[in-house]
Amino acid sequence: MEENPIIRFAARMEQLPPYLFGMINKMKMEKRRKGDDVIDLGMGNPMDPTPEAVIEKLVEVARDPKAHRYPESSGMPHLKIEITKYYKRHYNIDLDSEKETYFTIGSKEGISHLCLAIMGPGDSVLVPAPAFPVHIYAAVIAGATVMKIPIAPEKGFLDRIINICESCYPKPKVLLLNYPHNPTGVVTDIEFFKEIVKLAKRFNFMVINDFAYSKITFDGYRAPSFLEVEGAKDVGVEFGSFSKSYNMAGWRIGYCVGNEQMVQALGKIKGYFDYGIFSAIQVAGIIALRDCDETILELCKIYETRRDTLCSSLERMGWDIKKPKAGMFVWAKIPEPFNKMGSMQFAIEMMTRANVAVAPGTGFSDEGEGYIRLALVENEERLKQAVRQMKKAMEAMTSELSL
Repeated sequence: MEENPIIRFAARMEQLPPYLFGMINKMKMEKRRKGDDVIDLGMGNPMDPTPEAVIEKLVEVARDPKAHRYPESSGMPHLKIEITKYYKRHYNIDLDSEKETYFTIGSKEGISHLCLAIMGPGDSVLVPAPAFPVHIYAAVIAGATVMKIPIAPEKGFLDRIINICESCYPKPKVLLLNYPHNPTGVVTDIEFFKEIVKLAKRFNFMVINDFAYSKITFDGYRAPSFLEVEGAKDVGVEFGSFSKSYNMAGWRIGYCVGNEQMVQALGKIKGYFDYGIFSAIQVAGIIALRDCDETILELCKIYETRRDTLCSSLERMGWDIKKPKAGMFVWAKIPEPFNKMGSMQFAIEMMTRANVAVAPGTGFSDEGEGYIRLALVENEERLKQAVRQMKKAMEAMTSELSL
């Protein structure tokens, strides 16, 4: 493309690589337009329906002309009260609905805007890696320096935080956590969060925990909230999402709860960017929080069955697989000799040869190289079919490599 001297971008644009999921989606859509049946395991985009009661409430409220006006930007009072009840019911956490809760256009948007509110040039942020892209690039866009901490091995992770905090000047300003972790599926316990709160007070850093996969858990595991720890609200906030627990990804509704000053800072900066979430979605969100606990349990059983199906299919194919205890992904190490081509090329080969979309590990930072992420969004038969198609493609690739 010929350069236009009139069009000039901000310097921060040079720090942003092409967005991984946009590239994968473009390839997928091009193949589908040609009539190919692509099995999409690339994005965590739930294909199961939103609970019927939530849909019915949305339709009802959307018919009311009053709902078409600008909404309550931080969240309707009843919705804010409902999230406090939810946290009390599930985690025994007391929240002030007015001061310690704020509703966002999904957790991704909320995290991005909070980064703008609390970070800037000269600040540094600790992010476990591999990482969901927004956890790195929201900080980059805000002008901060990102310091990645390898999440593996899990033993020693806290020591790695301590080493960085003791050896760096100025000390990190923020630690951005994500448990249950995307993309690796790593989980943690309440004792870990207790240590994090101690370190935050010792080294004077803020904590953000992305809790998007809070309720998608398996094998009896319960994901703790960061805010369950005494003193957690002194140092940080937690973001949650309706996308996964209620199959409401396209509805775009999430929340931030915790430290009053951080929540209010988020609200202040969002006041300059948007007017909040469509009122009908907010009212439907009340129904989800209040009436859909049983629906979440049913959804977990579906995902657990899919996890078992996909993992056992890959294991039979000779892959070394660790079953995740939470989340909606399988983080799979690419076997030899295919790992030598790199995860991006492997993903392209699977799309091209097998009609299966997967997320390359390199898209989650360099620490993800050698892996792919597979989403548990298709039904069991489609998952089995995906593995069969991948196996056939890999056999063909093996024959070509041996020529």
